[in-house]
Amino acid sequence: MTDDGTGLMTIGELARTTGLPVRTIRYWSDEGALPPQARSAGGYRLYDAASAARLELIRTLRELGLGLDAVRRVLAGEATVAQVAAAHVSALDAQIGALRVTRAVLSSVARRGSTAEEMTLMNKLARLSTTERRRIIDDFMAEVFAGIDPGAPDIRTRLRFAAADLPDDPTSEQVDAWVELAELVRDPDFRVTMRRMIEFNTADRGADVPTSSSLWFVSRLVRLAGEALRDGVAPDAPRADVVVRELIGDADPAVVLERLTAVTDVRLARYRELSAIVNGLEPPADHQERFGWVVAALGARTAG
Repeated sequence: MTDDGTGLMTIGELARTTGLPVRTIRYWSDEGALPPQARSAGGYRLYDAASAARLELIRTLRELGLGLDAVRRVLAGEATVAQVAAAHVSALDAQIGALRVTRAVLSSVARRGSTAEEMTLMNKLARLSTTERRRIIDDFMAEVFAGIDPGAPDIRTRLRFAAADLPDDPTSEQVDAWVELAELVRDPDFRVTMRRMIEFNTADRGADVPTSSSLWFVSRLVRLAGEALRDGVAPDAPRADVVVRELIGDADPAVVLERLTAVTDVRLARYRELSAIVNGLEPPADHQERFGWVVAALGARTAG
């Protein structure tokens, strides 16, 4: 204490009382968080017991990571400690989320041996905000479903078109899948292919529409082709005629082949697989082999 009977402390005495360095106290004082209660005749800063208590609060808030602006607001009564803490928690959550994404990107880079260019792209796409990532998928969905009136109300679910987005703590595999998915859905050619497939699967089964134009047909194809593959029936074998007739009825094989070829692009299966990985779901069943068998069987019956 000073010996003038005021009970005030110099900055050095305050430092000894609180255990904080003089330099730190002076900095906080200069920044307006700890204004002196008075000045000595020589112009030195003087502090009282309330200053020591204020200093302890400043130290606690700073150790919790709050910036001096937030500290000043609390000390000035402009915000409560609870309000500032809640805001700080939100900021920390965002930082933690960014760090998790960074960790996943670096893990992927280390595992894949990515080039600097690939790493830059991965980091850029993975660091997009949730809103920005969702916009990429929403824009894609809006374009490929534009004007479509699905025959079944759950068409998007049945076609596994769940919007994909990275979780808060993504794995390196999910980052890989998201980056590939983001590039895929922005490809104009893939959008045309996806649109064609959706039109194929959502067409109404009216009297003048072949049975090969509905989800009903696809499920039937999977079953019949699966049985043919299991039994070792070659697509060009006479036994395949029975399977083809059961599948398409009286429809023209050439017409069915044209429509079916439009929806057997391997990228469609890859889209579903990537979406499942990003969403943390089991990859959907891959029926490419069964579609391939039917395409080959129809091709054998339309050749020449």
